[in-house]
Amino acid sequence: MTIPVLPSTPTKVFARDRVIAGAVVGVARVLAKQKPREIRAVLAKLRGGVPAATLDQAREARNTVLAVSPRCCGSQACLTRSIAAVLLCRVRGVWPTWCVGVLAAPPFTAHAWIEADGEMVDEVLDGSCYRRMIAIAPSA
Repeated sequence: MTIPVLPSTPTKVFARDRVIAGAVVGVARVLAKQKPREIRAVLAKLRGGVPAATLDQAREARNTVLAVSPRCCGSQACLTRSIAAVLLCRVRGVWPTWCVGVLAAPPFTAHAWIEADGEMVDEVLDGSCYRRMIAIAPSA
């Protein structure tokens, strides 16, 4: 993607939430530098014991991440952005599905995103454009 990613709605983030979201973004930046199997293992452990996030809950977490971190708004920041959003959901007591995949048609482009209620959360392209390679769904 070549366009910056912005919150889907104007998002006011209160001081407490700003601190929490900032910490989550920091953790996400470190985790995003790890190997895919390590990211997968960490997220799989963290998902347990909480219900699935609704679309609104996942969207709010993603918008909060985008509001507090200009770096997560970058066109090449999908991995950090998606990890931060899923971690913020976890802090809030819910878990969306965290996904990594590739565009279904050339050129090869990897992408990471979150899903809730069976749909991608505020992505430019819809789910049919991607082939999912990794998915960490809420535990049953």
